[in-house]
Amino acid sequence: MKVDVNERAKLAREYFESGYNCAQSVFLAFRDITGLDKQMAATFSAPFGGGMGRLREVCGTVSGMSMVAGFLYPNSEPNDMSSKMRTYAAVQDLAERFRAENGAIVCRELLGLGRPKDDPKPSERTAEYYKRRPCAEYVAIAARLVAEKINAEDSGDE
Repeated sequence: MKVDVNERAKLAREYFESGYNCAQSVFLAFRDITGLDKQMAATFSAPFGGGMGRLREVCGTVSGMSMVAGFLYPNSEPNDMSSKMRTYAAVQDLAERFRAENGAIVCRELLGLGRPKDDPKPSERTAEYYKRRPCAEYVAIAARLVAEKINAEDSGDE
């Protein structure tokens, strides 16, 4: 199954700019692959925004990529080591590609935050917010990386 790389990146960015968090934006851009309706996909991925509930740990875009990878490389059986390894390898590959482009996969490092976590109150989405935060770009990059992986798998390049 080929996907339009630019369209997925654009869609993820649009989700983010409409108010969805980083994890939701990436995950929603691939909901056709997950088979989840929009509300379920948004609900499921919501806690992973802000580096997991604004703890500023693993970037929500990387969590979003990981959730999509779980649908691309399913591992539902507890003792299926082959599937488990394939899932983990896909997550590690996507995370490393993200790190190579952006220098980190940890939210607070990507945002240059000195504190370990934020309070749970989400930031207001204003023009100033979008100006000072690189998150919309990270969302687009993450969606592009997932789409590229899907297309590489489809063409046998991976």
